Amino acid sequence: MLFSKTRIQVVTALTACALALTACGGASPASTGGASLGVTDAKSSEPAKKDAKPIELSFYFPVAVGGPLTKIFDSLADQFNKENKEGITVKPIYTGSNQDTLMKAQTAVMGGTPPDLMLSSSTDLFTLLDMDAIIPLNDLAAKDGGDAYLKDFYEGFMANAQTGGKTYSIPFQRSTIILYYNKEAFKEAGLDPNKPPQNYQELTEYAKKLTKPGRWGIEISSTDYVGWMFQALALQNGKNLMDQDGKKVFINTPENVEALQFWIDLIKKEKVMPEGATNWATIPSDFTSGKTAMMYHTTGNLGAVKNGAKFEFGTAFLPAGKNFGTPVGGANLYIFKGIAKERQEAAWTYIRWLTQPERLAQFSIDTGYVAPTRSSNETEIMKKYIASFPQAVTARDQLKYASASFSTHNSGEVGKVLNDRLQSAIVGTVPPAEALKNAQEAAEKLLAPFNK
Repeated sequence: MLFSKTRIQVVTALTACALALTACGGASPASTGGASLGVTDAKSSEPAKKDAKPIELSFYFPVAVGGPLTKIFDSLADQFNKENKEGITVKPIYTGSNQDTLMKAQTAVMGGTPPDLMLSSSTDLFTLLDMDAIIPLNDLAAKDGGDAYLKDFYEGFMANAQTGGKTYSIPFQRSTIILYYNKEAFKEAGLDPNKPPQNYQELTEYAKKLTKPGRWGIEISSTDYVGWMFQALALQNGKNLMDQDGKKVFINTPENVEALQFWIDLIKKEKVMPEGATNWATIPSDFTSGKTAMMYHTTGNLGAVKNGAKFEFGTAFLPAGKNFGTPVGGANLYIFKGIAKERQEAAWTYIRWLTQPERLAQFSIDTGYVAPTRSSNETEIMKKYIASFPQAVTARDQLKYASASFSTHNSGEVGKVLNDRLQSAIVGTVPPAEALKNAQEAAEKLLAPFNK
């Protein structure tokens, strides 16, 4: 695959400072057995093609927070390899964080040895297109499920998978931000444990009642994924931060200034959140250990919270500003351009196997991620799970208020600009209006080459 000198410089710069604004979240220490290792498909019983040459697919995948996802992906590949009779095997390759995975894919593409298949942040779409690294999947889908297959995925998750009328990735390990709250702390504070805060006013009131020595009322990350957290507030108070083509951003609106001021007020005025940097990775352990009564976090950590909390907890939609809203998050499956056609077709075979309804349902149960198709949520195993653990349905139901996660061309640098300016206001002393104005101006300069 050939790259111009300019493209190599742009891609190297944006991936070197890539700060993913969506989260894949953590997984539970649940068993990797269950239906995910027992679902069979019609294809698995078909005889091998006599003239088929063996294909071993390289499959890059990240783990964003922790948990047994490496074992789960290894187990899924083992099951597929045992079932498949078409000479296709999958070699899963753990590639670190979302940022690490993107950078390793870039290095492989520029070296002429791209992976066959990759699970990576849904917001990597424009970065991968700028690299000329991935293929549209419409033709492969047309031969195998077509529109019916693609339309089975929730629209909120497809928003980061499509651009220019084409589908470039398939949702798999998907999430949204939800509110987690400690029901026992609610009772102690005189709050109804079955009525979480519905709006900003109630969130502030509840957090003040819940805050006491040794326990914060609420925590929201101001380090990793700070942009993702802010995007939720922006959606609740106005509109999304970017256009569908990833060429324009809308950061410094009056509504966004108001939303950022609300966040800062929770820290500095209401004193219901800690001063300084609030770390994404430690917030879940703060919650399960009782150091915070509420948290904004990915549904991908639902399994870990379920297994770690020694108290009854609830989940809820993020409280509304002018309306409810959340950005989607998580990872999609991509197929690379610089590989033989038969390898692309084999990669599609694995994608279709991974996205069978029962398999998606079991993956959701094992991890806490949202099963991304309607059919997977209608399976018996999912219905039984939700009946026994209703917290699992919050993220799915919140999808009616979900929008595409922040994703633009030159996304690494644009994302870093947004994160840095947000932190200057939240952790530092820069006024919200000034911080967002600076972010808008810097982002526009970075996006200028894509608007000619």
